[in-house]
Amino acid sequence: RIAREACETGVRAAHPESVLKREFTMADNQLQAGSEVINIDDFARVVILAVGNAAGTIGSTLTTILDGIVTEGIVVTDDPREVPELTVYAGTHPLPSHENMTATADLLNSADRYDAETLVIVGISGGGSALLTAPVSEISLKELRETTEALLRSGVPINALNTVRKHLSAVKGGQLAERLAPARTVGLLFSDVASDDPAVIASGPLTPDETTYQDAVDVLSRYEVPVSDNVRSYLEAGASGTHTETPSSDDQSFDYISQQVIASNHTALTAAAETCAEAGYEPLILSSSIRGEAREVGTVLASIAEECRDHNHPLAPPAAILSGGETTVDVQGDGRGGPNQELAVSAGLELPEDAVLASVDTDGIDGATDAAGAIVSASTFANQRRAVDALQKNDVHGLLNSVNSLVGSGPTGTNVNDLRVLLISDS
Repeated sequence: RIAREACETGVRAAHPESVLKREFTMADNQLQAGSEVINIDDFARVVILAVGNAAGTIGSTLTTILDGIVTEGIVVTDDPREVPELTVYAGTHPLPSHENMTATADLLNSADRYDAETLVIVGISGGGSALLTAPVSEISLKELRETTEALLRSGVPINALNTVRKHLSAVKGGQLAERLAPARTVGLLFSDVASDDPAVIASGPLTPDETTYQDAVDVLSRYEVPVSDNVRSYLEAGASGTHTETPSSDDQSFDYISQQVIASNHTALTAAAETCAEAGYEPLILSSSIRGEAREVGTVLASIAEECRDHNHPLAPPAAILSGGETTVDVQGDGRGGPNQELAVSAGLELPEDAVLASVDTDGIDGATDAAGAIVSASTFANQRRAVDALQKNDVHGLLNSVNSLVGSGPTGTNVNDLRVLLISDS
């Protein structure tokens, strides 16, 4: 119960409504946007653009705070909600689609209209890489979708995955900034990546891109990603100088841009840790940057629980070990599941008595399932052979459902990466 409550508290703390009401205020036509103060009277129009899993909530909250000031705006999200002042597009995630292309085309056409008298507030959240879909003319949507799917199935880390995405796109890697200039643009970022690097969040549409076509080619080789001949040829042609690189830091478009991360995995971890402390557990935030194969991370967390129980290190029970980041799955089978579910099953096979682990994706959707993740203990899997078999087939969703261990929240309205709460009691 405490593990679940801690995860729920963490998700609520990183929800755009909570974050924006704290970080974004208006008084006497002075807009306080995080650490920045902007005089609204300097602009003829105020525009809101929001993209990603949390964009629906971002758009509606910003519109409420800027009551009567917003001129127009566009929201692209897989969790839409009606906002009368904005055009809201329902897109798909984690794969690009025709719906995403239509929404992105409208957003880019609008960006081209904005001038120096326009203030554009851009809310960017996790999932933006898929939802902002504008493939270069040489690459079809089908090829882009297949490439994205291959990258995901190959377990490519998010930084490397987005390097490829940027070089097949007409909006990522700072290219939205080019289209928005000379409008004054303020980016408000909800980070779903371990580094909180704006260049990685949603593939950095407002951020200079220091990666290259050659870097993208190297990713395909390093992770043995199967892509079409056309995609590989396009990237290799770019590496040889045939295509213009994405804009780098010396591009003047970025003179009009400011951006800041206003919520991250640490936001959720800190709130979850407070809930654990209130319940009598001594909390330790291990890391917000844990990555790697999900099942291997699960085994490591179980080992840490053993260390706490046997040697009172790094904490003596009752202890709460919290962590975040984004693990991956190198998919070999054809079953259903997700990184948090695989991590939980792997940990559950190794956890000591008196330990419980909750592992969830803060956006409420783990992999291509209807679950956010799972909660497990040493007693969850009476039939360990079945659990091992499910891991081998990448088919843990049905297993977890059969033992009532799934955490099923549906879309939460935010996305700040994965959240794990490991509790070790002293009984």
